[in-house]
Formats: sequence, structure tokens, C-alpha cells
Amino acid sequence: MIRKTPIRVLFSAGDAAWPEYIAALPPAFTAQGLLVDLSRKHAPKTVDYIIAAPNGPIQNFKPFTRCKAVLNLWAGVEDIATNKTLTQPLARMVDPGLTEGMVEWVIGHTMRHHLGIDDHINGQDGIWRNAFPPLAQHRPVTILGLGALGAACARMLTNLGFPVTGWSRSQKDIANVICLSGNDRLRDSLKDAQIVILLLPLTDATTNIMNIERLALLADGAFIINPGRGPLINDDALLNALDQNIAHATLDVFRTEPLPKKHFFWAHPKVTVTPHIASTTRAGTASLCIAENIRRGEDGLPFLHLVDRSEGY
Repeated sequence: MIRKTPIRVLFSAGDAAWPEYIAALPPAFTAQGLLVDLSRKHAPKTVDYIIAAPNGPIQNFKPFTRCKAVLNLWAGVEDIATNKTLTQPLARMVDPGLTEGMVEWVIGHTMRHHLGIDDHINGQDGIWRNAFPPLAQHRPVTILGLGALGAACARMLTNLGFPVTGWSRSQKDIANVICLSGNDRLRDSLKDAQIVILLLPLTDATTNIMNIERLALLADGAFIINPGRGPLINDDALLNALDQNIAHATLDVFRTEPLPKKHFFWAHPKVTVTPHIASTTRAGTASLCIAENIRRGEDGLPFLHLVDRSEGY
């Protein structure tokens, strides 16, 4: 049943995003029984909800005194959660489309390294390289970060037979995954891991979490896969580790994006650079999440995926 009172929703993101969302959001609102006045130009004091990208035009949230919640368009919240003018509840984006895309990217690069595919793609030189990789059950994988993305990747990797250890700041429980938590177990999660996948949020506590000491814990010939956040890895420490125990690093995220053309990662023979394409928010599925959260707000129910400001995610 369509409600009679319009809900004013302000869309604050770049111009390129608007055409996709103006097509996807209205049917999502209708499916939730919401009558919504969606615009990019509502007067601040009339706005009930803000859909916001951290780099969108709204950076000062103080005038939005009626706003019940800010719904982030991105999975990452580090660029908006620290905004001191934002006092409204902030919900992060947990988008099934984004999750599916991340799982596909992570599994693709995990299997690439596990099977040694690079050796055959790059080694078309007449040499018969017929060394067999181990079975997945003999290739331990560690995932740092067991939120929606990390947990989904962990489940898929276990389905493929990999022994998976996951580490997060708070304790999680995922079937067939060894779940560790707390700073005192981080070392245990990394010790002798052959593939490490980084899917942590970026906070003060996780910046440079992969430093020279922790990189040295990995098995000789280990692989690093980072689709999370660039500053999770200390770049200089990684460069050193590539000369020691790390066989290859596949990096999708960086401290500066786009990655400068003269950055040493581009030319390093043991680094693969992908241009922040591991996954993205998809308007079709993200709109369903946004509409559900607004419906919950209107029904007096708790918002989903609220950010804990004290933790930064």
C-alpha cells in the first residue's frame, strides 16, 4: 500500500551517478510501499533522509535538522564517518551486488595465484613448465576482515576446499572458518599463511596493519591480495617483503588514486596493479538496500548496518 505522505530524500553524489539512481530508486521505493520525493535540490530543513557519497556535494550536514539518517552509497565510510558536522545516524552500504562482485574478483585472483597461471601466461617461451600446484586443501588462506565482504569470500573459499582462517577485531562465527579476533590473535592468523586477503575497514587501528614484522610472518612464497584499502599495507614494508618472502602482491587499492604513473608498483615484476575495480556499488541492488532502510526508519525499526562512530566502521 502506497503511503500518502511524501518522504523527502536528497541525493548527494556525483553527476555521473544520478542517471542510474533516478532510474533504480523509484521502483525500489514503490516496492517498499513508500511515496518518496527524490531530488538533488531539496531545502535542507525539509529533508528526511540523505543518500550520500562521501565525495558528494554535501559536506556540511548541520543544516539538515530534520534528517533521520544518512545512507552511505559506498561500502567504505572512513571519508564520511569522521565528518564532525554529521550527527545523524550513518548507515554503511551493504549491497548484495557489491558483495557478489568482490567475491568474484577475490576468487579469480586467489585461483590465479594458487594455480600459478601467471607462469603460463607470461612464459610462452618454449619451456614445458609442468609443475603441479597443490590441492586447495593444502593452501592455507587468511582473510583479514570478516564483515559482509570478508565473510562472503571466506565462505566461497571454503566451498572450494581452501582451509580459511579469518581475523577481525570482534569475534565472528562462520561455518568451516577458523575465526580469530583481537590484537593478540592477529599474529596467529598470519603465521605461515600462503595467501592473505585484506578486506578490513580503514581506521586508525588498521592503518599499516601489514607492516614489516607482520609481512615476515607469512610463508615463503606467499601472496598478498588487497581489494580493501591501500593504507592497510605499509608500501615500503611490502617492497622489502617482495625481496624476502612474498612471491607476489595483487593490489586494487592505493594511498593515492589513480596510482601515479611513476609509482614503483607499476614496474615491479612481483606486483599486479588493478585500478580499484574489485567491486563497486550497483545502483539496482543498492537501491533495494536504501529503500529497505528508509522503510524501516518510517516504521520505527532500527536502521540496518549502522556505523559505530567510536570504531570508525
